[in-house]
Amino acid sequence: MRARYGVPLGIAAAGAAGLLYSAGFEARSFRLRRVTVPVLPPGMRPLRVLQVSDIHMVSGQRKKQRWLRSLAGLRPDFVINTGDNLSDPEGVPEVMDALGPLMEFPGAYVFGSNDYYGPTLRNPARYLYEKVQGRHGLNGNAPATNVVHNPWEELRDGFDAAGWLNLTNARSSLKIDGHEIELTGLDDPHVKRDRYARVAGGPSASADLSLGIVHAPYLRALDAFTADGYPLVLAGHTHGGQLCIPFYGALVTNCDLDTERVKGLSKHTEAESGLTSYMHVSAGCGTSRYTPVRFACPPESTLLTLTERATA
Repeated sequence: MRARYGVPLGIAAAGAAGLLYSAGFEARSFRLRRVTVPVLPPGMRPLRVLQVSDIHMVSGQRKKQRWLRSLAGLRPDFVINTGDNLSDPEGVPEVMDALGPLMEFPGAYVFGSNDYYGPTLRNPARYLYEKVQGRHGLNGNAPATNVVHNPWEELRDGFDAAGWLNLTNARSSLKIDGHEIELTGLDDPHVKRDRYARVAGGPSASADLSLGIVHAPYLRALDAFTADGYPLVLAGHTHGGQLCIPFYGALVTNCDLDTERVKGLSKHTEAESGLTSYMHVSAGCGTSRYTPVRFACPPESTLLTLTERATA
């Protein structure tokens, strides 16, 4: 009798322990990633850029709010928010409260699909199935129907009132120590809201630094920014794979990006032009309210230190 039931019970216990760890500990174990990217022109002092992404705020997530507020102590030169702030239509006030201290700094934002639409309960195995089929988001899938519409306008108005730049298929710029930092953004490719033609043309000649900003790192967006000559692209969306296998990594990216570049700093080369850009993908600091778990992929934000690029 013991031999018959011992193995299944052991597997069940291990599964329960893993679920408890991934939901109760790791999903709340917030980290700061630090990376250095050599993209500045010679003679320009280093710039500290804080990237926050995929907050997926659910009402009542006090620890996440406190952690986000604490990031203001880093004193970044500017902040980039790469979207998916919400996982609860009632979460806007808590997002604004959590990001309040950061909105004292210059900043800019793009939205992700979860800013526009509420999450739905999905079988996690569907992400693997869609990867095999080459279908992600609305890119190859049927349009979403009967979805909850989040109050993204309230987010937009709050960010705009704080002086953050709205990069929804738009170009804008910040002045930092007299230097012009040009920011070119796209709306979310995951739900086919990106319109690169509206911002095409590459970095302005007057800009000291130009960055591409997008929520979901779909290859068409990365190719467009890279071919136009942007030295660095910032993105989120992937959650770093969210449920990863130790010593192996992510199984999915929830877009057409390869799993080897699911999070952190890497490079992207556009095939036709042969040009290469740096790319940083944030694993984000939240999860969907329906899958509040992470494994081998802690929640994060990133402090990027931009330094002088190498000279020939």
